[in-house]
Amino acid sequence: MKINRFYPLLCIAFATILASCNQNKEDKPAQLLSDAPSIEGSKEYIDSPFVTAGDRVYMVGHQNGSFPELGWHIKGEMGGIWNHPIKLMDGFDLKLKAGDDMLALNNAHTFRNYPFANKHYYSWEDKNIEIERHQFVPDGKEGVFIKLKINNLNDNEQTIDFTLDAHTDLLPTWLGERTGMYDGIDQARFDEENKFWVVKDSLNPWYVVVGTPLGPYQTSSGESNYKGNGLTVSSSYELVLPKGMTDIKIVMAGSMVSEEEAIATYKDIMDNWKSQLQSKQDRYAQLANQTKLTTSDPEMNEVFEWLKYNSDWLVRTVPGIGSGIGAGIPDYPWWFGVDSEYALQGYMAIGQKDVVYNTIALLDSVSNAVNGNGRIIHEMSTNGTVFNPGNINETPQFATLIWKIYQWNGDKDFLEKYFPTIEKGLNWLLEANDEDQNLFPDGFGMMEIHGLDSEMIDVAAYTQKAFTDASKIAAVLGRTGLQTSYAELAEELRLKINEEFWSEDFNSYADFIGTDEQALHLIDDAIVRADTLGKPWAVEELESTKEAILANPSEEPRPFVLHHNWVVNTPMEVGIADFDKAEKALKTAEKFVNPFGVFVTGIDRDESAGSDDGSFKGSKIFSYTGAVMTLPTGVQIIAENNYGNPDKALNYMKRMNRSFSYALPGSMYEVSPDYGMMVQAWNIYSYAVPIVHQFFGIKPDAANKKVIIRPQMPSSWEQADLENVAIGDNTISVYYDTSGGSLDINVEQTGDWAIEVQLQGIDADKLSISEGSSAGNSKNNMAVISSSENSIRIQQSDEK
Repeated sequence: MKINRFYPLLCIAFATILASCNQNKEDKPAQLLSDAPSIEGSKEYIDSPFVTAGDRVYMVGHQNGSFPELGWHIKGEMGGIWNHPIKLMDGFDLKLKAGDDMLALNNAHTFRNYPFANKHYYSWEDKNIEIERHQFVPDGKEGVFIKLKINNLNDNEQTIDFTLDAHTDLLPTWLGERTGMYDGIDQARFDEENKFWVVKDSLNPWYVVVGTPLGPYQTSSGESNYKGNGLTVSSSYELVLPKGMTDIKIVMAGSMVSEEEAIATYKDIMDNWKSQLQSKQDRYAQLANQTKLTTSDPEMNEVFEWLKYNSDWLVRTVPGIGSGIGAGIPDYPWWFGVDSEYALQGYMAIGQKDVVYNTIALLDSVSNAVNGNGRIIHEMSTNGTVFNPGNINETPQFATLIWKIYQWNGDKDFLEKYFPTIEKGLNWLLEANDEDQNLFPDGFGMMEIHGLDSEMIDVAAYTQKAFTDASKIAAVLGRTGLQTSYAELAEELRLKINEEFWSEDFNSYADFIGTDEQALHLIDDAIVRADTLGKPWAVEELESTKEAILANPSEEPRPFVLHHNWVVNTPMEVGIADFDKAEKALKTAEKFVNPFGVFVTGIDRDESAGSDDGSFKGSKIFSYTGAVMTLPTGVQIIAENNYGNPDKALNYMKRMNRSFSYALPGSMYEVSPDYGMMVQAWNIYSYAVPIVHQFFGIKPDAANKKVIIRPQMPSSWEQADLENVAIGDNTISVYYDTSGGSLDINVEQTGDWAIEVQLQGIDADKLSISEGSSAGNSKNNMAVISSSENSIRIQQSDEK
């Protein structure tokens, strides 16, 4: 993987993106991206997906420049150009021709990704011509800007033909038929005056406009080779190429409202792409500067920086419906409850606050409209149709999300707004889903395995955490009765989970509590699965468990360890596992790991488990069977940190790092290393939460204008900085250094909040602290340093 971070201010650099190539020093676009980060893709994955991201429009194709039919959610339709809740195009083909010699720009030899743009490279060796295709999506615009840069390396000019074949496919999003959205036949006309194509869906006011400022000598429209009701509209142009660079600008813009709106967007992008690119570049520079990580590990710094960019790629705004983070691209571009409940904790920690508030507002309003009982939805398409009204775990996780965000913003009105949903949801959780009234709700949690819908460990753990956090919210809002009852339920649940879900035989929390009949059915299914995947050890273990159940039957529900699903680690993730049980369970979890992270289902582990070699080969029909995923690995990282194991936590994080840029440069797939969604929202949870809250130990308390900092650094991070962490109206930076053999910490803030630095196992009498600070020792062997100064310096020394 070739990585390039800094570029000279030369015309040949990517600073030339979407600009004419000349030596004019006043040409701002020619210098625009001279220091933009970028990563070159692997030749092995040139025939795999990329995304050009935007909040209104995004484009998905292959890194070689082609646009194959992709995806399974709408089979073969998840690629191309989308302007949710409609699709605009299946893609496009660009062709160059000189006599009988033709070059189709669908076989790039190199792909380079930027935080907010992409670049494909082609060579026409017979003609001594090099070509680049650049593209970006302007913020808030319903279109994509593409620039073709043709470099004639000959001393003489050359005349060639250039053809643009645009494959339109105006169709509704997934579940569109439920809101009366039906796909008509595309109809096209060429606007001679404006030199662009206008294509309309025959049944709807859906439009796409495609063109260049050039005047074609020939145009045509006809049947598309892609599936569906689309067209291929073609324009051919004669180009005289002087020595050097020739640029061709292309815009593809759409609307689901009117032709006038689509044309206006087309013209806006064509006229203002330079300022729009500048604006987007400036915004991404701000994203990079927020919660900026610098350690002695350059790879970790880069992964964290790009995950912040990835997070922005997933913002999905649909007027009339709402704005929020999609779960993943290409097959999950719409909104999910649980994906957001994990991811938004990370988004808040990296300072992307607006999308946090927008997503929460969207989930809350739609959940109340559809369910009305506090239940949080699972999945909603971009036309507003809810597919799944909510899995059980999503309702308690909403309560925890709201409390986590409140710690960052300190906004009591925020709690007031969402507490009614939380209160209703917790009532629904136990009144409608706990038939035996043992406080363990019944139903599906994170594991979508058929039949695995009894009393699930993750549902129990997240329910316990929800009552803990709801008690704190009730206290802030003066609801003392609820505060007490919620706290009592939380404590009762903590004790019951540690007693009733624990399996000493397996040194693990159980996958679920259920009846013998449920367990035997699940075992039979699991044996078929394990046998099909060639896992004899799992078959043997399952057969042994089955024999034990039959030999010792029970009429009462009891805990079962069958699948070794990752969710058995959630009691450690939320920090409620007894310490001795946590130690054993974390050790057991190490068996179900490969070089990229944690298996979703432990019985799927392969021969790479516990080794440093391995990969995942997905099935031809989309399936998560056998998968290692970033979320289970992130949960394991947080769990290890909760029980004082930052080095083990970092080991898991480095396993995830191996997936970074593995297939799509600058991104990390949902299924490690190269399967499923090429960009996934909850990846930021797996990094930002452990880095910000655990390694640097930042505990925000914005309501009281206070921040506690309790570092728990991996031993290999001798120098680590985290700068510009936004908390309320304050910004915190932490600089940590042990490279000189002793501890040196500097904390800076832009406000005058109370800062409390807690250092475990350090004697306050051995610290030198800056003026205006005070230090003392707590009862639990911890030095506590307090200050409200803008800068706090703490140094460890042998003498006071």
